[in-house]
Order: sequence, then structure tokens, then C-alpha cells
Amino acid sequence: MRPLFWMLFIVGLIVLLGLGLLIFAAVALGLLVFVNWWLTRYSVRHVTVRRTCTRQEAEVGETVNVSLEITNGGRLPVVWMLVEDLLSRHALLPPPARLEIDGRRLHLLSLKPQERKLVSYYLKCCGRGFFQIGPAVVEVGDLFGLFRRFRVVTHPQFLTVYPELLPIEGYDIASRRPIGEIRMTHRLYEDPARIAGVRQYRPGDSLRQIHWRATARTGQLQSRLYEPSSIAGATLVLEFHRRLYPDRARAELAITCAASLAGAISAQRQQVGLVSNGRDAAERVRAEGWEIEYRSRDAARRAPQMRPTSDRLAPVVVRPGRGDAQLLRLLETLARLELSEGLSLGDSLIEALPYIPRDTSLVAIVPTAEEATIATLASLRQEALSVSVIVNTYEVHDYAVAASRFLEHGIEARHLRDRASITQLCQPYVLP
Repeated sequence: MRPLFWMLFIVGLIVLLGLGLLIFAAVALGLLVFVNWWLTRYSVRHVTVRRTCTRQEAEVGETVNVSLEITNGGRLPVVWMLVEDLLSRHALLPPPARLEIDGRRLHLLSLKPQERKLVSYYLKCCGRGFFQIGPAVVEVGDLFGLFRRFRVVTHPQFLTVYPELLPIEGYDIASRRPIGEIRMTHRLYEDPARIAGVRQYRPGDSLRQIHWRATARTGQLQSRLYEPSSIAGATLVLEFHRRLYPDRARAELAITCAASLAGAISAQRQQVGLVSNGRDAAERVRAEGWEIEYRSRDAARRAPQMRPTSDRLAPVVVRPGRGDAQLLRLLETLARLELSEGLSLGDSLIEALPYIPRDTSLVAIVPTAEEATIATLASLRQEALSVSVIVNTYEVHDYAVAASRFLEHGIEARHLRDRASITQLCQPYVLP
């Protein structure tokens, strides 16, 4: 009621002073501008948005529902406003888009005092990645279009889409020998599928070790002897330098290959780890800057985006481990992995060497045979590490050239040509 009181007061003052209709019109126009300016500021500060996502993690092909609850918490109506829920550009730009949108992210609304409205849209996950959903940008204006206010509301949420897991054919489950088999230098555990002999029973031996036929034949308890397992899993090494991947499809193929190998090794209860010179997308997330007013729509849309670069110069390392939790950790890391312009693969391996167990196979996925990479892998092989390479290239000639260079240093190479070749990586292979 205060604006109405002041308006009546000014009108009465003009009549008493006899200033005329011209001054009255100017004052009325000024009041109109002031009221619209004040209403716009009042409205934008009382609009709240609450976002709800049906899930924070998804797999390729799944759909995520995103709902926005928009509330006018003020005592005055909001004449009109635009609400847009932001999404990262790299998720939407073709070809192809990693997220497909079903529905609208931009809504034109008007709200009564204390009114709530619910809007929603769907995201179809077409590719792996780490995507920022939100924040929401609210634009509020007056009835005459004289003023507009922009405000960033709600904190963003993040959607992790895991890479695909393709089945590895030819994976020998009985002997547990994946690609890059090595002989153990000491026993980590015994393999019950590989009997080495029989000895006399000793206190502490498990009843499962008793060889009942030998016991019946000798008249004394006899225990089985098992050979140690011939492998202890693998450490996957992924080359992810931007310079070596002009085609994004080849980079995504490398991610799918690493995820599929990790899944196959983990299914055999072997330890698996990861080393890469890529960049973790989670390091680019902004920690502040939400719920701020801006003077333009472009500024409101640009400010809350994830940072384009990361200052961290270190390899991405997941220490080897076993179990479903370890596989999930690996898949999350691969989902967030981005091409980087930082360390070379050789430098990353040198920094990560303390975290690579000596009794694991080293499986490197590289697009080409660079001298620095060959030198680093050859030096690791000389230090009694089992090293094998998967060459990620479509051309058979390029693969043959790279494989011959690796074979000069005693490093076996496999060909990753397309998605179908992932399933054949562990089968017996002959270099063409």
C-alpha cells in the first residue's frame, strides 16, 4: 500500500501547487517506471526452483526424468517469467549427441502468490560421460517489458553415464588367463583347479584339501598341493592425449574397450586397475556461484558452467583391487575421463609406477606407436613386468606397422579396429 499512498500524495501536491497536467503526466510516468522496476526486483527474489532427478547414475540407453518445481513465494503475482534448466553444450552438440532431450527445458510461466507449478523433461543417455544438469536460470519481467531481471537458482546436479560393457569372447574361465598372462614370482593364493601333487596332512590344512583317494590308498591323511595362480589381474593403461585422437569415435572406442576388459577381469575375481593421462571431468566442477542475479541472459547462462580447463597436471590412477566396488570405481572414472593436453603417456606411467603391482599384467590401449611410449613400455618389460598393447586404429596397415615396432621389443600387440573386435581381443591371434 505504500506506493499507492505516495502516488496519491504526489497527485495532491501537484493539484495544490497548480503545476499543470504536463508535470502530472511526467510524475505519473516516473511512478509507473519505478513501480515496474520494484515489482521486477521483488518477483525475481521470491521465485524458487527445486529440481528432482530420478537417478544420478545411468547406463547407455536408459532414460532419466528431470522435474522442476517452480514456486512463487511472494505476496504479489509474477506476471511472466522464463525458466530454463541448463545443460552442458558438449552433451547436446552432434554428431552424435550424448544426451537426447524429450520435452522442453525452457518454460514461459505466470504464477499467482504462493502458487507452485511442476514441469519435467526426459534425458535419454546415448553415450557415456559426466554431465552437469542445471542450474536453472530465471528471467522475470514487468507487464510493459521495461525491465528484466535474471537470476541463477538451484545448485546443479551431475549425471554419470557409465560406458558400455561388451562381452569378451574366448575368455578362459577355467584357467583364468586373460590377455597378458604372467608367471607369479611368489604365491598370492592357490588355484584349486590346478593340482600340483599330494603330501602328508599337516595340522591347519583345510578339509577341502584332503585327498581322500590317496588317504584310502596309504592309510594316512593326505592333502592336495595346488599350483599358484598364473596371473593376478591387470593394470589397464589408456592413452588419452587430445593430439592423438582427432576423431572422437576412436576415443570412445578406447573407453569401451577398457571398460569391457575391466569387467571381464573383475568377473574372474582378479584385481584390475587403471592409469591414464586423460583428465577427470569432475575436476572442472565449480564449487560456488549459485543463486546470483545478473544483468543479461548470456551472463546468467555462462557463469555457472563447468570450467573449460583444469589446472591439475597429474595422471588419473585407480589402484588395482578386486570386487564389484572396484569395478564400479573404474567405470565411474572411465565415465568422467576426458581428452587432455597435459602429460604424455610415458610421463604418466613413470608417475604411477609405485601404484602398479609387479605381479599384474600391463595392458596399454594406444592409437599409435610413438617412440616415447615404446621406450617406456620396453623399459617396464625389462623390469620383469608383463606388457601387452592394444592398438586402436581402423587401418590394418597402420596396425601392422605399429605391431611390428612393439614386437621388436618383445611386446605383443592386438588390433582394436571396431566394436566387434573388442569381443575377440582375448582369443588366439596371429599377426597378419
